[in-house]
Amino acid sequence: MDKIYEYLLKESGIRYRDTVAIGVSGGPDSMALLDLMIKLKSELDLIVIVCHVNHNVREESKIEEEYLREFCKEKGLQFEFMKITNYGDDNFHNEARTIRYNFFDKVAKENNARFLMTAHHGDDLIETILMRIVRGSTLKGYSGFSKRVIREDYTILRPLITVTKSELEEYCKKNNVKYFIDKSNSKDTYTRNRYRKYVLPFLKSEDANVHDKFLKFSETLIEYNDYIDREVKEVINKVLKSGVLSINKFKELDHLIQTKIIYNILEKIYGDDLFIVTNTHVKLIFDLVNGDKAQAMVHLPNNVKVIKTYDEITFGYVEEQYDVYEIEINDIVNLPNGMNIIISNEDTDTSNYTTRLSSKEVLLPLYVRTRRNGDKISVKGMNGHKKVNDIFIDAKVSSKERNIWPIVCDANDNVVWIPGLKKSKFDKEKSQEYDIILKYY
Repeated sequence: MDKIYEYLLKESGIRYRDTVAIGVSGGPDSMALLDLMIKLKSELDLIVIVCHVNHNVREESKIEEEYLREFCKEKGLQFEFMKITNYGDDNFHNEARTIRYNFFDKVAKENNARFLMTAHHGDDLIETILMRIVRGSTLKGYSGFSKRVIREDYTILRPLITVTKSELEEYCKKNNVKYFIDKSNSKDTYTRNRYRKYVLPFLKSEDANVHDKFLKFSETLIEYNDYIDREVKEVINKVLKSGVLSINKFKELDHLIQTKIIYNILEKIYGDDLFIVTNTHVKLIFDLVNGDKAQAMVHLPNNVKVIKTYDEITFGYVEEQYDVYEIEINDIVNLPNGMNIIISNEDTDTSNYTTRLSSKEVLLPLYVRTRRNGDKISVKGMNGHKKVNDIFIDAKVSSKERNIWPIVCDANDNVVWIPGLKKSKFDKEKSQEYDIILKYY
């Protein structure tokens, strides 16, 4: 940790009397970083702003907020706070991250901060890289995240990227730094937690300094990505004009440059929500480009449509009032129909609004999505399969409601539940073995 402090003092670019904003959750990572910055504050007479977000999903959050507020008052730090009161129809963790960074950005700009710091560490980098490799991503995505990102108004710093979680916890104990533990970080229902609990220990048993190897891997990918980005800038204006992609000119380019151009376009459309676009979506666009049909269209998340008209590809939005969505179920999902799906601890309801599943029989992670042509479900208590559309008809669900009705599937795309309507053969009785409870309300 002495090296981290030396980096902050001599290499980070932080100068005397600078304003620095820090994202602080109250966990050991952010509290260790805050402690270092308090020491640096006294040396460089800094203005330190603590940015704290109450995600409004745990009872302990109020206690953590009150502690940080009093702590900042005692230490002479500026305290900025927000509470998330409403989530949309997105993946909880990814949406919370977007809200959090928007808040950090707002605080940094309003206070003319030169730096925004987050407490991402080496273990976080390993988890992020592995998750993106498994899920599929871009060259930039596979790199995880950077130690330093220069924005227009400020610079994002992640100075802890070279140390591990255990080192930060040890620092807190040695320096009597109080921190809080988020118990949800131990739940296997969260994808990142499974990597943290099962994959990281194996990697660390192979090499205790594996985080250094992943950091080198990340830096190498970033270097290559930056080079390709410079090449893309040289050609993109030749194939993309006023948002219209020329197919013939596009086909003349190397496939790697083509892919980067597609992601460049999608990044402008989705911004921080680019994580919901997968390799499958990009393949759909390439199929559209290389297909024989003179006119065709594919749909992407958030009502984005990609239209082929002879030699041109355009990107726009679907006029319909509903989203074609597919969202990983981590904690709570707010659905377009105004309902929610949560991972619950409640164990009394036996209606179609609750299902109990065993991770031994369904492949995690679970997803909730809109219906697709040909969807079938093995209804609990029945032999064979039944078409999801027939279930809608039997229940007299209107065509409009069918378009946004949630369908819960496992990672193999098996329909495991139609919330509020039907349970599948995977549903467990209260007397049977299960480890997942989903509730629709």
